[in-house]
Amino acid sequence: MNLAATLPAFTPTVSWTEMVSHRSYLVRFAQRKLRDPLMAEDAVHDVFEAVLSGRAVFAGRAALRSWLTAVLKNKIVDSVRRNVGLDSLEVVDGEDSPAHSLECPRPRPDEIAEQQQLLAIVLGRIEALPPGLRDVMRLRVLEEQSTADVCRELGISEDNLFVRLHRARKQLLS
Repeated sequence: MNLAATLPAFTPTVSWTEMVSHRSYLVRFAQRKLRDPLMAEDAVHDVFEAVLSGRAVFAGRAALRSWLTAVLKNKIVDSVRRNVGLDSLEVVDGEDSPAHSLECPRPRPDEIAEQQQLLAIVLGRIEALPPGLRDVMRLRVLEEQSTADVCRELGISEDNLFVRLHRARKQLLS
């Protein structure tokens, strides 16, 4: 026996007028959740579109407003998932809004100039070190050669290399 044939056919339809009567409640609900009036309007529009296109079907097991709210909750979750990592650039609260705190990850031109000046000062100070300390800093720190390669090139032990690096750094910081 076919179970579907024994069940009563119950498919309530939702009229446009009934849905629209809940619109203001749904928009307020979405605004509280999303904190963005435009996204709230879009979410409510998506609910109405889903109902009218048949993607969301009202079975009549709950109140219409409760069911529409449940569909809206799912649309809000979908919207949040779609927009993860995207920040709104709208100015909502004036100068203190999150849009004003967004910065480019690259350094600004004045920061680049400052870094170049600092680099020139540090390189000049390294060049002013005594030859034994200068060579260790140049090979190990600036050229990033391995400890073994620096020791072999300069003919010194690892312990001596670390002592020289320590002394060079100490002189650079004073």
